[in-house]
Parts: sequence; structure tokens; C-alpha cells
Amino acid sequence: MDASVVPVALAVVLLAGVAVGVGALAGIRHGRAVVVAVARAVVQVVAVGLVLGLVLRTPALAPAYLALALGVASWTSARRLRTDGLGVRRVWPVTVLAVGAGAGTAAGIVLGVGALPAHVLQVVPFTAQLIGGSMTATTLAGRRMLDDVEAGWHEVEGWLAIGARTVRAVAPMGRTAAARALAPALDQTRTVGLVTLPGAFVGLLLGGASPLEAARVQLLVLVGLLAAETVAVVVVTRGVGRSLRGRPGVRA
Repeated sequence: MDASVVPVALAVVLLAGVAVGVGALAGIRHGRAVVVAVARAVVQVVAVGLVLGLVLRTPALAPAYLALALGVASWTSARRLRTDGLGVRRVWPVTVLAVGAGAGTAAGIVLGVGALPAHVLQVVPFTAQLIGGSMTATTLAGRRMLDDVEAGWHEVEGWLAIGARTVRAVAPMGRTAAARALAPALDQTRTVGLVTLPGAFVGLLLGGASPLEAARVQLLVLVGLLAAETVAVVVVTRGVGRSLRGRPGVRA
């Protein structure tokens, strides 16, 4: 066993203990949730490490890994867009298109201009980050749009009463939801290096890269995420608008 495993395991246990203990003292009943989350994180991170090791040794598996990541990400977002009141037909295709279009557009530009070498060691982790960011943005934009539509259904009914289609009636809510969903990515990009050092930058430094090399890769990640998430929120809000069922008895 690697000697570094023991201190890492000890640190994880102590950090989880702090989260549980402080939460308990403050009356936040999340101890079991913390333990479950940490246990899942340990298992999943180890599993991902093993899988990525196999992918990096066998580049032909990279497309399958990225396809699996896209499937899981879009399915996760689709689950969040189901609701008892309002919802969308064919949820998963909408989220697949949003996440895939976002990550694919950004990755295609970066690799197309040669900003990163088209090698599995760079392509897989970079694209996986874009998929993760697109998933988060898709979920936020889609969920906020559905919440806004449900809360402002009287406005939608007003549009429908004058003959507008549902997609036109909910378009303003979609634009608002998309803008709000991009706030975290915009804030992260604006404050990089001033408030926090992002994960890719720190990881590269810990791995022995020079600060300038770490900054180059981190810049690609940050702006790539901003582009990917922008595409994703536009696609998902347009898709939700077109697939919205509305309420029973209301023509969609």
C-alpha cells in the first residue's frame, strides 16, 4: 500500500468528523447524509481512478467513457426536470442535447485550434469537466424555468388566451432562467485567482507543472466551461419550452 494513503484516509475521516460534529452542535441533522456522501465519494473516486487508468492505457476506450459520462450527466439532469405539476415530454433527449451541445462545442473549439493536444491524457479530463459543468448548468436552468413557469402560470395563460403557442408564452421565463443559471460560472471566471485558486490550477501545480502552464490550462477550462454552459442553458430552456406539457386541460 502506498504510504500516502494512510494520511489521506485519516484526513478524510477527520474532515468528515468535523462536518458531522459541527452540524450536530448547530442542530443541523445532516450527520447520516454526510457519512453516506463521503462513503459514496470514496468509492466513486477510487472507481473513477481505476477506470481512467484503464482508459489512459487503452485510448480506444476514451469515446466509450465520454459517452457514459454524457449519459449519466444527462440522466441526472433529466431526473431534476420531472415534476408533478409541470413537466416536459421526452425529458432525457432534451438534456442529452443540452449537455452534449455545450461540452461538444467547447471541446471542439479548443481541440480544433490546437490549444490542447488531441491526446487522450488531455482530451478525456478536459471534456469530462465540460460535461460536468454543462450538466450543472442544464439542471439549474431547466429547474428554474419550470419553477418560474409554475409560479407565473397566470402570465402563461394570458399569452395562451390570445393565441400564442406555449413555447412563445414561456420564452421570457426561459431567458431569465438561463441568465440566472450562468451566474456561478460568470462569478467563478471573474474572481479566478482573486478569491480562489481553481482545482485544475492547484492540481497541475501539485503535479509539478509550472505556474504559467497551470494558468494556461486553467484559462482554457474556465472559458471553456463558460462557453459550454452558455450553450447548454440556451438549448435546455428552448427544449423545455417546446416540450412543456402545461397543466391538464390547457392546450400546449
